[in-house]
Amino acid sequence: MALPTPVNGQITDSVTQSNLSVLGSAPAIAMGTVYQSMAHSIGVMFQNSVQAQQHAAICGQAAANQGVIQLYSAPTMASAVATNKVARSNTADLLLALVVALAVLKK
Repeated sequence: MALPTPVNGQITDSVTQSNLSVLGSAPAIAMGTVYQSMAHSIGVMFQNSVQAQQHAAICGQAAANQGVIQLYSAPTMASAVATNKVARSNTADLLLALVVALAVLKK
């Protein structure tokens, strides 16, 4: 019991006991907070790793699709390159000159 005070001794004893109760439970509450914070951090870490795996899978699918598109368009690209080379050269003029010369010779 506390020293004689103007307040009832039972009141001071109950206040003292509640203060000691708070001080006694503080380490347990602090550790609970630490564990809860750690669990939240680990959860966020796993969410980030799953998201990174999803992004990697999407990039892999996009790369595979791009490769398939290039494989399917290879003949088209080859003909486009050949057409471009013919268009840039003077082959068309030479062919036209040959046709004109042949037409003149036939007359």
